[in-house]
Amino acid sequence: MDWQYESPTWFKKFMACEAEALAEMKGEWKPKRDPTALLVGNYLHSYFQSRYAHRKFKAQHPEIISTRGATKGQLKKEYQMADAMIKTLRTDPMFKEFYQGKKEVIVRGEIGGVMWKGKLDCLPTNHKYFADLKTTMDINKRFYLPDERRYGSFIEAYNYSLQMAVYQELVRQQYGVQAVPVIIAVSKQDPPDKAAVSIPQDLLDYWLERVKELQPRIEAVKNGQEKPHRCEHCEYCRATKHLQQIISLYDLIE
Repeated sequence: MDWQYESPTWFKKFMACEAEALAEMKGEWKPKRDPTALLVGNYLHSYFQSRYAHRKFKAQHPEIISTRGATKGQLKKEYQMADAMIKTLRTDPMFKEFYQGKKEVIVRGEIGGVMWKGKLDCLPTNHKYFADLKTTMDINKRFYLPDERRYGSFIEAYNYSLQMAVYQELVRQQYGVQAVPVIIAVSKQDPPDKAAVSIPQDLLDYWLERVKELQPRIEAVKNGQEKPHRCEHCEYCRATKHLQQIISLYDLIE
């Protein structure tokens, strides 16, 4: 965690649960997440970054290779699937033409008096758009959005619209243009599905304003000026919860 800069990833963590995010930021809590999904995503990203980056990733992560049984010496099945995901993109004519430009571009800027930093997967030389690779189990799967009491796409469920809104603003500040964000989604199905997805500008504008509205509270929590709120449902809150009252059975389901 870079305390000097805010990022979409950490901002979304604070939106989900301030207590867990702050504890993780301070090194007092480490979520028990399966690293495989993250590594699969990084494996795919490294391939499209450069040959050198992909070779380096594989050298730094020997755990992606099976060490036993009939598959000894081969990629584990999750990374064989990642290779299939890579193939479905690299052999697609539109993707090959679209995904051209500088890779892993760092962008910085100021939003609401706070310094932000992001990393663009691909930024073409004309800066008219930027592309962001996203992996998901099923591009068309519906996710329940509890805050809105409706179903939405994986892009809404993981709030990638906020991330793209921030990146668009940082590109505007750094390059002086309003670039269009495009999410290149690829699924972990066999065979993989893929889609190039745009986000309506009014939704991007909404999330940039929401960031400005929510940011003072989050910064106050990070700086120790406000006590972090607990969501009481996440892994951290469950692990540190103390009973304080008796509740009605009708309160068990939100």
